[in-house]
Amino acid sequence: MFFPSPFYVLAVVLIVLFLASAIKILREYERGVIFRLGRVIDTKGPGLIILIPVIDKMIKVSLRLVAMDVPPQDVITRDNVSVKVNAVVYFRVMDPTRATIEVENYLFATSQLAQTTLRSVCGQVELDELLAEREKINTRLQSILDRHTDPWGIKVANVEVKHIDLPIEMQRSMARQAEAERERRAKVINAEGEFQAAARLAEAAGIIREHPEALQLRYLQTMREISSESNSTTFFPVPIDLLKVFFRKDER
Repeated sequence: MFFPSPFYVLAVVLIVLFLASAIKILREYERGVIFRLGRVIDTKGPGLIILIPVIDKMIKVSLRLVAMDVPPQDVITRDNVSVKVNAVVYFRVMDPTRATIEVENYLFATSQLAQTTLRSVCGQVELDELLAEREKINTRLQSILDRHTDPWGIKVANVEVKHIDLPIEMQRSMARQAEAERERRAKVINAEGEFQAAARLAEAAGIIREHPEALQLRYLQTMREISSESNSTTFFPVPIDLLKVFFRKDER
């Protein structure tokens, strides 16, 4: 029976360890920043990567879009209202080399920068602008973050303010303001309706003054409507001309 010598066993083990440390496989969305004796020599990937053991060191960097949640920040707006604002930042690494050597931890650095920028930008606007012009604030946040993270090889694609938490007193005040605004609009609409109705009545009075027989027709139409609603009531139309005799006696 043949037994391999310890030398061959050791050689096989060393070869296996060498291949395990020398051969690396990177996924499609990964890149490897290669350091050789402490100096950056290249950025490789994806696919099969061969390194020199002990001499080469590789740091993986993901190129996928990162959605980072910014924790709620206490903000005092320009009109001295205290609110809590949180947001979400979408960014990706565009230059793996700079993201590795220019900043120690680009995820942590981007998170801290997003928090301070959110407090700064929201503190420069009033509460009404913060609530009504959120798209404008998102664009401003994205521009500032992208400018500061560009030296790190990071591209900030979008910033969205997710939630604005108002104090209870401010919520009640805004509810009263909204209710008062609705009541004002209702009164304006009611007054506008009254004005239009009065204008129509004035036009009708002018028509009746020019055509007196129109009043008689309106009188007969009203009688017809009332009689159709209440069948127990009987109307006897009396021509107005018959009453002119009594009017003349009163005038005497």
